Amino acid sequence: MTTEAPAASDRRQLDGMVAGLVDHAAAWRDTGMAERAGLLRACIPRLLEVAPEWVDAACRAKGVSPASPLAGEEWISGPMVTIRLIRLLAESLDRQARPRVPSMTQRGEQQIATVVPDSLYDRMFYPGVSAEVWLEPGKPATQGKIYRETDPNPAAVGLVLGAGNIASIAPTDAIHKLFVENQTVVVKMNPVNEYLTPFFERGLAPLIERGVLRFVCGGIETGHHLCHHPAVDTIHLTGSDRTFDAIVWGPDRNEHAQRKAADQPVLDKPFTAELGCVTPVLVVPGPWSGGDLDFQARNVASMVTHNVSFNCTAAKVLVTAGGWDRHDAFRRRLATRLGEIPTRRAYYPGAAERYARFLEQYPAAQALGGAPAEGALPWTLIPDVPAQRGEYALTQEAFCGVLAEVALPVDDPGAFLEKAVALANEDIWGTLSCVMLIHPATRRRYEKEFRQAVAALRYGGIGINVWTGVNFGIGSTSWGAFPGHGRQEIVSGVGTVHNTYLFDHPQKSVVYGPFRPFPKPVWMADHRTLLAVGRRVTAFEAAPSPLKVPGVGLAAARG
Repeated sequence: MTTEAPAASDRRQLDGMVAGLVDHAAAWRDTGMAERAGLLRACIPRLLEVAPEWVDAACRAKGVSPASPLAGEEWISGPMVTIRLIRLLAESLDRQARPRVPSMTQRGEQQIATVVPDSLYDRMFYPGVSAEVWLEPGKPATQGKIYRETDPNPAAVGLVLGAGNIASIAPTDAIHKLFVENQTVVVKMNPVNEYLTPFFERGLAPLIERGVLRFVCGGIETGHHLCHHPAVDTIHLTGSDRTFDAIVWGPDRNEHAQRKAADQPVLDKPFTAELGCVTPVLVVPGPWSGGDLDFQARNVASMVTHNVSFNCTAAKVLVTAGGWDRHDAFRRRLATRLGEIPTRRAYYPGAAERYARFLEQYPAAQALGGAPAEGALPWTLIPDVPAQRGEYALTQEAFCGVLAEVALPVDDPGAFLEKAVALANEDIWGTLSCVMLIHPATRRRYEKEFRQAVAALRYGGIGINVWTGVNFGIGSTSWGAFPGHGRQEIVSGVGTVHNTYLFDHPQKSVVYGPFRPFPKPVWMADHRTLLAVGRRVTAFEAAPSPLKVPGVGLAAARG
């Protein structure tokens, strides 16, 4: 099934679409879990069928050859993530929305759920990786609230304002609204990637045919009309805090302060949002060998360059220990590795302007490598950024390929952890995503300080030796800003998505990985067999089978 997404100017068609979702909202609210799981599973083979066309279109739009290893990025961050989340959610509904948690531990008033590994497949595909969902302190480890309690609210229609960068965001946000918030959904695609609309419509046809999901295309006019539509009850946005403010407080930024002071928004509807972050990478000093320095340089460089750095999880601030005896060697190695990665088309609007503003602030910034390809921007390192409140590189999300470095005046790992956590929590903008790199010997020696640091970090997604793209993509972890923001100061947003264990009170997710993993992580820019891995792991997630494991493993081992 393929439908025609309404044009921005066709308000009558938009209104008819919303009316249809209203008509189906009550029946959807009352649909049982077994039937819902069946609908989810019916989408999986359709998504797998459209995946090659979906990936081909995304690659061409971003200037990537569909036959190159880089095309594996699109397979993994698009169809694979979408299919995996749908499969895991269907399995949770099979278990009456209360799936068994591998283990629970108590830390003071806080419960921590280990959600990975949860199967033999997890152990094979994520070797040495574990993932936790930390619940809000004092809250119970309840699951699937909407399936346990009688909903006192009337049937509702939700609006998803889709992201333009990562292809899986719009469909998985829609799935969350449908199956975790119990709402019928209209998705307004972002103009940057609205070319994906026909693939989403074909892949999610069972939900569209059921009358509970629709997609629309268009720009600001379409979004404004749907946001203010009287039959749209809730809104979820993936984008920027500026977009949120324009929707909630109005387009005139001069009025925002007055409206916020009086708490008089122009739009007063329940709102959830994921709005980005200046993602810090905390490099804990330790006894790194030459091989460690090289691997972690490639690791950080890949966190910068994945998807041309158009990720809210892209590494943006490198926090190091200036007194570390390997500090200068690591920074040199990082600059070398960044310069070796080919530049790519800066496809996301405004990238050149944002890059220019960073160069104005930091004329000593180092553009790395040779001349960038046509339409591309150079990967750029900004050294010696002051660790002070209000610093431009610490408070502005670049959304282009720049990486700032802050060197703290310490050499001791314990002192570094204390100071780096304080910097990340207090002076670096955002609460969505944070990475820590720590040598196993350092962690063993400073275990108490390490655990205190992880507990103290106020981020919704934390990666220990793992890029936080994994927190986003693994599905069973929660994804969203650290709790505490409101519309007055929205920062990285409010609410969570993914979270296929259906915890009612997630605070943050923490993913731990090996310091020197094998096989090569799929986010690494020099992964030679990423395309084969992407295709094979997507097919595996659609229908797990031991017969598919060797093919995935062989492709991964050759990376």
